[in-house]
Amino acid sequence: MRIIDLSSTISPSPEGTPEFLKTEIVYHNHAEGAAQVEALLQLPAKLLRNGEGWATETITRLGTHDSTHVDAPWHYNSTIDGKEAQTIDELPLEWFFGDGVKLDMTWKEEGDAVTIEDIEKELVRIGYEIKPMDIVLIQTGRDIFYTDPGYIFKGCGVTADSTRWLYEKGIRVMGIDGWGWDSPLNMQAQEAIENQEAGIFWAAHQAGIPYCHIERLVNLEPLPPFGFKVACFPLKIKGGSAGPARVVAILEE
Repeated sequence: MRIIDLSSTISPSPEGTPEFLKTEIVYHNHAEGAAQVEALLQLPAKLLRNGEGWATETITRLGTHDSTHVDAPWHYNSTIDGKEAQTIDELPLEWFFGDGVKLDMTWKEEGDAVTIEDIEKELVRIGYEIKPMDIVLIQTGRDIFYTDPGYIFKGCGVTADSTRWLYEKGIRVMGIDGWGWDSPLNMQAQEAIENQEAGIFWAAHQAGIPYCHIERLVNLEPLPPFGFKVACFPLKIKGGSAGPARVVAILEE
């Protein structure tokens, strides 16, 4: 069995990251740990091996969407199909482990739409027929920009029609190796403003279906088109619109 990590590393954000997207971590070394041991248990550092206590980290800032994560229906709208949308802690665990399918859309330019026709052609090319509960991963190649401050504005975008098409095929979890599932936010916003029309911005997110998608995946390149499992269990955050996840592909060898 071989396991391929499809998750980004949670680390302090690079310079230039927009303020509302920053991740901040405080690292506490072994000397600080020894001081904590003494304060908690009155045990002096001289009685610890090498005079060292525990090393720990405090994540002082981490948005649920600021690393590889699974979005819950609640992220998209408060209600979907007339019912209150599910939060990340309410979703069935069975959704987050299943057969994986990788669709290569690396040829798409910034802002290009990933259409139903594109998906159908790619499935013919790789010789695969989607089945219910597959986990479909869209490879765009934009993970190379992950640490770039402009990463938020990179990528193509899966259309609302394509998203509904996958859902109708029985897909409940789909993912992408870009910042977002839709086209870049700035392009969506510009189109919505030019047309003065609601529903253009975030069209695929707000497709009106109770599905999940994984955003900010990395390292899809080594995967075959199919023949692997995906595990993408999100953190169980009460009322959460998303949960950071350690997403991996599992291949039998």
